[in-house]
Amino acid sequence: MAENIISSVLNWLRAGYPEGIPPKDSFPLIALLRRTLIDEDYEAIVAELAADEEKKIRVRHIRSAIERATSEDPAEEDVREVAARLAAGGWPLSGKAMRLAEETETDAAADDADAKGAGGPPTP
Repeated sequence: MAENIISSVLNWLRAGYPEGIPPKDSFPLIALLRRTLIDEDYEAIVAELAADEEKKIRVRHIRSAIERATSEDPAEEDVREVAARLAAGGWPLSGKAMRLAEETETDAAADDADAKGAGGPPTP
């Protein structure tokens, strides 16, 4: 029975926070769980949430991978591009890495709009 409760709570949290629980929500959620679950279920859920957090790809991981591959400090644009590609592939990213990916997507959409506008007739 405990496995069903643990699975239900984890599925509920993951559905409500598909990109992970933001730091500002962590303490209230943990406090709520503490009051409503038995110790064993609570500990299992907290351990699973901590493991999920450790699996996320962080900006420092992206920077380190680029440095190892190029033997150079990565340019900010390179970090953004890698973050965007990882996000597009469904990889779990930290909040900062996700924001970098979203910035790249926004910049790409603006570039596409500029390119479409440049193909029109010349203005007198």
